[in-house]
Amino acid sequence: MVEAGYLDCKWLDVYALANRLKNANHAINKVNYFTSRVNNNFEKQQRQNAYIDALLTTQIALIQGQFRSEWMKCGNCGGGWYDSKEKMTDVNIATHMIIDAYKEEYDVAFLISGDSDLVPPVREIRNLFPQKEIIIVFPPERKSNELKSVASSSFALGHKKLQECQFQQVVIDKYGKKITKPGTWK
Repeated sequence: MVEAGYLDCKWLDVYALANRLKNANHAINKVNYFTSRVNNNFEKQQRQNAYIDALLTTQIALIQGQFRSEWMKCGNCGGGWYDSKEKMTDVNIATHMIIDAYKEEYDVAFLISGDSDLVPPVREIRNLFPQKEIIIVFPPERKSNELKSVASSSFALGHKKLQECQFQQVVIDKYGKKITKPGTWK
């Protein structure tokens, strides 16, 4: 979610951000965080594990997809390599949004994404549940006019709001374990 120029915002407390996004008329019922565990780079795994451990000290629900290695073939030379691709995150987001709408879990949903793959579920939720609002929050440097067109409203996340919602350098979990912000995350 964090692009170049926002490297100081990677240690994001998503629950704190949810509290900053809502207005006085909104109550937070739940905050879902969707991701897939990196499995092809040890350093990235370590950073992601620390971040997920920090997130789990807050009141979020972690919903995980997966990374799958796929054989890629070069059309020019015929050579190949394995490339890991994130799978199921969009499907998980869509599924949870639809199920939660059906179960009356929200009146207003904030979706932080710029992924146009989420246009169909947002459109259908708005058609099936016209009283529900879906507010699209675009991550920095990301935008989708298609997603904006099916949302109740939308806005872009700014650097200041992201900076205001960072974890402390060290987070303590419920067992007293210290979780430290990765050193490369400025």
